[in-house]
Amino acid sequence: MEIGHNLDFLFARIVFQDDEVAFKKLFFDFFAPLCLFASRYIEEKEACEDVVQNVFFHLWHSRKHLQINASVRNFLLTSVRNACIDYLRKQKLEIRYRASLPMEETDDRDADTLLAMSELKERLEQALSRLPENVRHAFQLSRFEEKTYAAIAEDMGISIKTVEAYISKALKLLRVELKEFLPFLILFLDLSR
Repeated sequence: MEIGHNLDFLFARIVFQDDEVAFKKLFFDFFAPLCLFASRYIEEKEACEDVVQNVFFHLWHSRKHLQINASVRNFLLTSVRNACIDYLRKQKLEIRYRASLPMEETDDRDADTLLAMSELKERLEQALSRLPENVRHAFQLSRFEEKTYAAIAEDMGISIKTVEAYISKALKLLRVELKEFLPFLILFLDLSR
């Protein structure tokens, strides 16, 4: 039996028959490959495993209400990808929150992180101030207000291609100017795009 057919068969047994044995087989057969897929987005092995476990947990508990418009394989991959993105967003929010806390509310371990974030913020403001106004504005709308390129183009009265060029120019400068902060920037501003 080929994998796609086997996967669809297992999934049908899970959804329509509440088959726990089929669910366990699905879990044990696909947990490791889905963790490997999650590692494209998240570096920490334990975090990848947690994300994939949560996807399976959600799958089991919402099995009666699932609507799958693609293959089961694509559904699982999309679910894991979306869960990874949610995880990274939560990490980004936590970093922003922790950076906003006064020093006395954090422990000594976080002092270095706060110092780095403070220096990053200052250096980022300096680097952004050196950008042309239109480039800076487009970048701020994209990264700080999380607007799409289409929304930015509409707001600024320019084409999407121009927005892409502005963002690209800003990212090139920031990667050079702030290279020692790159790990923070990737989480904080998504410079990987």
